[in-house]
Amino acid sequence: MTDLKKYMNEKLQLFEPYMIEHVNAMQAPDILKEAMIYSLKAGGKRIRPMLLFAALETYGQKAEMGLDAACALEMIHTYSLIHDDLPAMDDDDLRRGKPTNHKVFGEATAILAGDALLTYAFEIIARSSHYSPDQCVQLIRMLAFAAGPAGMVGGQVADMEGEKKALTLSELEYIHRHKTGRLLAFSVMAGALIGGADQEETELLEMYARHIGLAFQIRDDILDVEGTEEELGKPVGSDESNQKSTYPALLTMGGAKEKLAQELEEAFRALRLLKRPAPLLEAFADLIAKRTS
Repeated sequence: MTDLKKYMNEKLQLFEPYMIEHVNAMQAPDILKEAMIYSLKAGGKRIRPMLLFAALETYGQKAEMGLDAACALEMIHTYSLIHDDLPAMDDDDLRRGKPTNHKVFGEATAILAGDALLTYAFEIIARSSHYSPDQCVQLIRMLAFAAGPAGMVGGQVADMEGEKKALTLSELEYIHRHKTGRLLAFSVMAGALIGGADQEETELLEMYARHIGLAFQIRDDILDVEGTEEELGKPVGSDESNQKSTYPALLTMGGAKEKLAQELEEAFRALRLLKRPAPLLEAFADLIAKRTS
């Protein structure tokens, strides 16, 4: 059995200093770098970079090969959180139990820190010595798609438009497949690209990523009802107070848990069809099923 906790701790020790060094090496005002680093170091399990490493290692490649793509991915994820927390959007005071970026640095600097993380992410990939020119172009294209209007940003807009409305299940799934799922899918697809997966394997890994992305969000909705503020790092029931549609609200709690199990089973089925051992990817699906924060 894969010791996922040990694996993640080892990769965090490799990844975290590498990512922060990227920011420290920038030619930029100190306050901007300080604000960027503040949110990058705010915590979290780093699920997205870890999934990238796991997919890469499924193909016998060392995690070091994925560091630049993983940094870019985490920077874009972090920029989205900084902007989500702003008064014009979710207006949150806390992120993972700590004051949000705009509460510490002010709204203008927080906005610019997010902008800097977004744009610097693509520079990191473009300058990487780990990837061929063709891989750089493909990674940039894939990441832009996952983060942009057809991905995360489009999902965020649909999420805002859906507030205080009774959404259908298909409308809710659209939001989460885009807002959360596309970046999670990039994690796996980037690892597959760098690792050298063929077309059939790539399609199966995309299927795996699509299902764990939705499972991740369903689990998040369940935790918003059943978790504790200490576990979540934010107030419990925030989705209900913001009048957002959720899987428990649409399906009942029992139905949401059944839907979670279905999505995870589809993810495991994709890995079985892969016809190569993928213990780390299996372990991450288990982690999503059991996560408490």
